[in-house]
Amino acid sequence: MVYVLSTNITAPLGFTTEQNYRAVRSGVSALKRYDGLWGLPEPFAASLFNEEQKASLALDGYTCFESLAIHSVREALSHTQLDVTSPEIVLILSTTKGNIGQSPSEAAQRIATAIGLTTTPIVVCNACVSGLSAQLLADHLLSAGLYDYAVVVGAEVQSKFIVSGFQALKAVSDEPCRPFDIERNGLNPGEAAATIIFKKEDTSNSLHWYLVNGAICNDAFHISSPSPQANGLTAAIETVMEEQDKSELASISVHGTGTLYNDQMESKAIQRAGLSDIPLSALKGYYGHTMGAAGVLETILTMRATDDGIVLPSKGFTELGVSGKVNISSECQQTNKISFMKLLSGFGGNNVAVLYSRDMDCPSLISAPRCKSIREDKRFSIIKTHTIRISSDQGKSLTDIYKQQIGNYPKFYKMDILTRLAFVASELLIKDMEETQVPRLICAPLLQRVQEEPAIILFNHSSSLVADRQFLKTISDAENFFPSPSVFVYTLPNITAGEIAIRHHLCGETSFCILPEKDETLMQQILEVTLNATNAKSIISGWIDAESETTFECELSLIEKE
Repeated sequence: MVYVLSTNITAPLGFTTEQNYRAVRSGVSALKRYDGLWGLPEPFAASLFNEEQKASLALDGYTCFESLAIHSVREALSHTQLDVTSPEIVLILSTTKGNIGQSPSEAAQRIATAIGLTTTPIVVCNACVSGLSAQLLADHLLSAGLYDYAVVVGAEVQSKFIVSGFQALKAVSDEPCRPFDIERNGLNPGEAAATIIFKKEDTSNSLHWYLVNGAICNDAFHISSPSPQANGLTAAIETVMEEQDKSELASISVHGTGTLYNDQMESKAIQRAGLSDIPLSALKGYYGHTMGAAGVLETILTMRATDDGIVLPSKGFTELGVSGKVNISSECQQTNKISFMKLLSGFGGNNVAVLYSRDMDCPSLISAPRCKSIREDKRFSIIKTHTIRISSDQGKSLTDIYKQQIGNYPKFYKMDILTRLAFVASELLIKDMEETQVPRLICAPLLQRVQEEPAIILFNHSSSLVADRQFLKTISDAENFFPSPSVFVYTLPNITAGEIAIRHHLCGETSFCILPEKDETLMQQILEVTLNATNAKSIISGWIDAESETTFECELSLIEKE
């Protein structure tokens, strides 16, 4: 199992974990209203760094986003004695957008180089759940013995691009958000970087925070709306709490965005999972929604509060406004328990639950399933049972391929180019499997495959740059300012996996990883440790990059255990 070696939070409330904890403990919020910022016609409330803070964080030669992440990682490393040049350390960057107009993989490489890390960085880009997805990937890689340490940094810098997109979706409030409250009316964007340094299993019997278990489940319902039945989040919670004692939980750190549908869905999932009596702590009333940083920042704060024997209150909450029976912590509560659960949900249908505990002798830790080490055997224990390759070298556009070989899914025309490529490749892959009568879980009844859902893990280098450029066109001209909500959603690369999940009702893990370049060895390691650590029996995976209708490449495979 892996444990937390060091942490940092760099946010408008402070540049260290302790400064941030003390501010939140005192009830301080960084949220304020902004009118006319970035030329946006609508006001919004947000948690943003002020000019003095930006100047103190700025590093020559690096963007604001990169400087923020570098500062957070360096601060976390300063409390360790790690040799950052060691090949036993991996950097995992969690972000939703990174530097607008550039691939997050480029920023990750610059961050790694600035810190002195020598291994290939991995970017986890799973919309709002990225921070927890990155922690689980770190757990899988370390538990399998591929690295000794993982530096997980979640970072986000707000911009006209992001705020206008959420405003187009009617999801932003111009007042401080009120998670789960009857008067809630939207989220607040936030800026921050947060770092957790993980170490693989400790044998000293010291007290640490251990990542006990985690699960990622897709709703397979809609790319931007949560399942009304809360199926994905309920499944994630139940997977994590299987054979665990809920009485050990001090709290549940909820996603709690303050939007109508997400809070409603989250409350139903918690009730369905039988956790209605557990205190809920929603922290976005202090920081807003820090997106790629949220899962890391909120995990760290919940650890620190639990260390202090308290459950942090949900700022902005007054009266319950959701139908699920939940126990919102509206005031600071005392606790003597030393475990908690962290939840996140996001666009693309993703839902994540992660369980942490501070006592290595607690029943949760003893019973938790762990990865088997694969370091001793360098031969990968996975195989590609079926593969589809399509590229523009074949002389056909994506639309031509769709019309000639698929042609029965009108939603195709609403997708961005990257998602179209993923969709076409997945349709051809599944068609080929059917024609050769390869048994596949997709055909099985839902109840039969509930514990054996295929995961979907896609990779590329360019992220969603084509969709980014298309969305920028809708906000670049003040005279013709009309941010497109449909285009904005597809600027999240993990939507590619979400669309495949929706099409085939796949409720397993979905994820999108961005690498500096196509690295077959690293990709295979990620796939193997995922199969090794989860209930998944197979993975639909591949490299997918597209510049236009006539410039693209994709190799998609069904990956199974050997």
